[in-house]
Amino acid sequence: MSDHSQNKSGGTLKSPVFWIVFILVMGAVISWLPMSIIAKSRFTTSEKPRIHIFQDMDQQPKYRPQATSAIFADGRAMRQPVQGTVAFGDVQESDHYFRGYERVETQQQGKFEVTYFKGFPQEVTVDENFIKRGQQRYEIYCTPCHGSDGYGQGTVHLRALELQQATWVPPTSMHTDMVRDREEGHIFNTITHGIRNMPAYGKQIPVKDRWAIVAYIRALQLSQNAPISDVPEDVKPTLR
Repeated sequence: MSDHSQNKSGGTLKSPVFWIVFILVMGAVISWLPMSIIAKSRFTTSEKPRIHIFQDMDQQPKYRPQATSAIFADGRAMRQPVQGTVAFGDVQESDHYFRGYERVETQQQGKFEVTYFKGFPQEVTVDENFIKRGQQRYEIYCTPCHGSDGYGQGTVHLRALELQQATWVPPTSMHTDMVRDREEGHIFNTITHGIRNMPAYGKQIPVKDRWAIVAYIRALQLSQNAPISDVPEDVKPTLR
């Protein structure tokens, strides 16, 4: 039998050239290589770091903490800040904004008189969005103990009562006369440094968010202790 096939018209069809078939097959195989590599990378793990083509100063020579250095006379790589300089953002000149109080030195050496600021610092604008931000932060950090309504009946407190913890100190209600009469700076300072068994949140909550929480606490207090004169006239008939 001949190496050629016969077509309907009596002619013959030549077999494809081997190198053409080889190129087509290899092209199809190679085209799947990128997808195979991607699939392998997505579903396999490795203890080696990823390939980092563009370093962008991510990897650079540096001294580790407590390392030695021959550059300096004392042999230490860690250096003190230049005298008279302050790290960027650490000046914190505003006592009202950053601390909530001011200290005035008394006649007794080493003694200071602390005065808490009333109202909010000029660095913040107390509006609806600011209070809503405070509500969000309050629900995260304060609700577990003080409760969503501020009466001190949070889930942590209720659980402590169930366990009959003798050392548990009940959270303070935000609606007592004592708390309502406190200056805004006093409440801010309590959030920052804590009080009694309440931990300090200064490291967890940014300064502005602490003031937002204070604003929301004031809104909570007003919701439970608003004078009748603050109620709109069209709403008064609906009150019971």
